[in-house]
Amino acid sequence: MGKVNKTEREWQRSLSADEYRITRQKGTEPAFTGQYWNTKTDGVYLCRCCGTPLFSSDTKYDSGSGWPSFFRPLDASNIDEHSDETHGMRRTEITCHNCDAHLGHVFEDGPEPTGLRYCVNSASLMLEAKQHSDDETYP
Repeated sequence: MGKVNKTEREWQRSLSADEYRITRQKGTEPAFTGQYWNTKTDGVYLCRCCGTPLFSSDTKYDSGSGWPSFFRPLDASNIDEHSDETHGMRRTEITCHNCDAHLGHVFEDGPEPTGLRYCVNSASLMLEAKQHSDDETYP
């Protein structure tokens, strides 16, 4: 997938006001309010802006932070990391490699096997739920 290039006006037309503020202007949704912070549905989390697969529900866990948290991305090359020293803190921002959407931050306080916590805004994600076959449902 190549780099997605849209004008700010095109992003504004394709996203809700909150999605635009968070993904394009590096905003943050309040803790415990996003659509996916407590979701346990099986599937793949995609970038809200471009549909790039970012995280699997298999790596999602309850970090207690109020945001969806994952210990590993599906493909590390789909996520870029940037130094973020805003708000008087030193953090590592994560963005979508294909469209530069702000996703959230990665911290080194996650569970094994990686020790990482990818803390992501729900507004930056779309969940593509896994369709269960009858074979999976009825053994």
